Amino acid sequence: MSNPKTTEITVWDPLIRLFHWSLVVAFMLAYFSQEGPFEDLLDGAWLQLIHVWSGYITAGLLVFRLIWGFTGPRYARFSDFVRGPREVLTYTKNVLLLRAPRYLGHNPAGGAMIISLLLSLTVTIVAGLMLYGADQGLGPLAGLLMNGSDGFIDAIEEIHEFFANLTLILVVGHLVGIVWESLLHRENLAHAMITGRKRA
Repeated sequence: MSNPKTTEITVWDPLIRLFHWSLVVAFMLAYFSQEGPFEDLLDGAWLQLIHVWSGYITAGLLVFRLIWGFTGPRYARFSDFVRGPREVLTYTKNVLLLRAPRYLGHNPAGGAMIISLLLSLTVTIVAGLMLYGADQGLGPLAGLLMNGSDGFIDAIEEIHEFFANLTLILVVGHLVGIVWESLLHRENLAHAMITGRKRA
């Protein structure tokens, strides 16, 4: 009987896995420290501290992912999974028809979702930093945006909240895609992001 380990290969490197799970934790802390279950446990100052530092950590993770997308190993690189709209739509149609091919790295639809998540998070973070500087007079943009008008602050707050909520919706879509693909190809994709290994 063959050893199942011999039929597996490493796809997700340790830094990608650490990035992935760190981003999950940082985003959830940032999102739910603004409004959610933490409100009954912590006062406003602690919630603000958690929110701000989770945002900083998320920003650092995004910078890492950008660099790693060009310098990391094969399956971490954008060139491995960023595809054009036609290929993404064709793959998505084939997924719905239960005949999509299996990919070792991100498939075209998964790649489009990753880029969407990274862009949405980036806008959320930039708007958050702008809001922090304009409204609180704190953070790296405070010198530029301090004493902003109420209209400007309200507009930035709307953008920050919209893209934070959009990111959460994309996360839910990402999870649905993972479950669907796991069932379609009979492999546990969430487990692969823990171990880094997939069936060859």
